[in-house]
Amino acid sequence: MQITDHVPFSHPWPEAALKIVADILVGGTPSTLVPSFWGGDIRWMSSGDVHLKQIYDVPGRITNEGLRRSNAKLVDPPAVAIALAGQGKTRGTAAVTRVTVCTNQSVALVKSRNEELDIEYLFHNLEFRYEELRARSAGGGRAGLSKSIIEALPIPLPEPIEQGTIALILNVIDDTIGKTERLILKLAQIKQGLAQDLLTRGIDENGVVRSERTHKVRDSHLGRFPQEWRISSLGEALDGIDAGKSPDYPDRSAPPGEWGVLKVSAIRPEGFRPQENKWVTKAIHQNRKFEVRNGDLLISRANTYELVGLVCLVCNAPPRLLLCDKTLRLCLKPSRGSSAFFALVLQTRMVRQQIEVNATGTSGSMKNISQHAIRSLRLAYPDIKEQNRILAVIAPMDAELDSLSRERAKLVALKHGLMADLLTGKVRVNHLIKH
Repeated sequence: MQITDHVPFSHPWPEAALKIVADILVGGTPSTLVPSFWGGDIRWMSSGDVHLKQIYDVPGRITNEGLRRSNAKLVDPPAVAIALAGQGKTRGTAAVTRVTVCTNQSVALVKSRNEELDIEYLFHNLEFRYEELRARSAGGGRAGLSKSIIEALPIPLPEPIEQGTIALILNVIDDTIGKTERLILKLAQIKQGLAQDLLTRGIDENGVVRSERTHKVRDSHLGRFPQEWRISSLGEALDGIDAGKSPDYPDRSAPPGEWGVLKVSAIRPEGFRPQENKWVTKAIHQNRKFEVRNGDLLISRANTYELVGLVCLVCNAPPRLLLCDKTLRLCLKPSRGSSAFFALVLQTRMVRQQIEVNATGTSGSMKNISQHAIRSLRLAYPDIKEQNRILAVIAPMDAELDSLSRERAKLVALKHGLMADLLTGKVRVNHLIKH
């Protein structure tokens, strides 16, 4: 089998092929034509689940009969799961299982054979070598990994106690990143609930949240809204929509000061992620017309069913960052309001329902929404003065979310630096080990 070139992994330790120190098992899928194989109590993991990183549960379930009648195999924790195939960035992604699972044929489970290999250390090692794993794929790097490729993977083997110390340090920073992400998610949910209330009731000129007992409302096909509010299509509030381009470059972020093109993953429910970009090295693709600016309102034209049509407000954007063809910039008429306010409106349930109805595509993992459908979205919104009153209530939460997002970005950068030092042996942890 052809293996493509890969970046050498330099380190000071002895190494062994993974199959020498671990058992590698690849799963299978029970027939979908047999209902009795599905819906049981056995956790059945697919390649998309590796993005959880720490596997405490998965949505898939099969029965004992389905397990017996397929190549799926139950594996006790802890094990490292490696996605052999999958959409986008999935292939080559690793996770640690914390519960007993079986998998489909697109996931390999790796179990340490003895104390020579610490499974937590292996997880971090493979996470660090993500690009190398993808480069080792059969078919010129664009197809999938295989059991034989995983078995032949050379693994550096520090002394077990040093492996454990490296893993402990990286686990601590992973835990801190996880706690920060959970805080971001919780605060974003609180903000969404408050915004949902204010974007249907509003705040009057006296600073009072409207009530149907004290203020006039009107019925519409979107629901009940203050009588003063405008109900129109999004297109009536727009000066235009800017669409970028997606030149073909490796999945590697642009260094500071260099040009980069956004990936669709830059638009997230928790906000804008400028680090989700690809380095654009050719001048012909470095078009300032598509440069992203702070205050831009972006919407994803293509993504999964849950994320297509997602919007976010750009903040903390570095220079030389470009729109891609899947990220559209909504240019609002100044007389209709601010990007910050419309970012809230476009995340309400009434708009999300319209987006989900109008998203097209046969693939279960990727949906599209056209510019026509985006312009046709029906909205209810107040005048600019009331928009500003609503934004003033939301602003403290936005500030806290921004602070947490900055903290997360610092932690991720710290983790990358530690991985580069610890997993290559550039910085040794021997002085931390008590003999």
